[in-house]
Amino acid sequence: MKSLVRIVRVESSADGTFGVLSVAGRAFCVCLEPPAAGNRPFVSCIPAGIYKCGRVLSPRHGRTFEVKRVPGREDILFHRGNVAEHTAGCILLGRRFGALGSVRGVLASDDAMDEFLAMMEGTDEFRLQVEDVNQLLEAA
Repeated sequence: MKSLVRIVRVESSADGTFGVLSVAGRAFCVCLEPPAAGNRPFVSCIPAGIYKCGRVLSPRHGRTFEVKRVPGREDILFHRGNVAEHTAGCILLGRRFGALGSVRGVLASDDAMDEFLAMMEGTDEFRLQVEDVNQLLEAA
């Protein structure tokens, strides 16, 4: 299993849940999930925790990875997109935070997703650790 992939969420607002994704301890890209909404399918970010992710071929998003064993949820993918409306409960990757018009999100998503898939070439599964920065600060 590939080294740990980690998301540290740095902001949660009506615009979405923004984070930094690292692989093997090195910052790699930014990410966007929908706002926290009680883990409701298609409209909420997933709860903080540790998950197993596996390679899948999505009819809509092509080659990607699925976050598995999220209580009450399924079909949570890493995929391309820019704003919370694009997430459908999934995790979007981007090169930087920004905005499309007046809507905040992540930019250069195609580049980030292509680079993530290239980095994970030959990896069929990995562990994903999702943490909220506020929880990390409280623990310190």
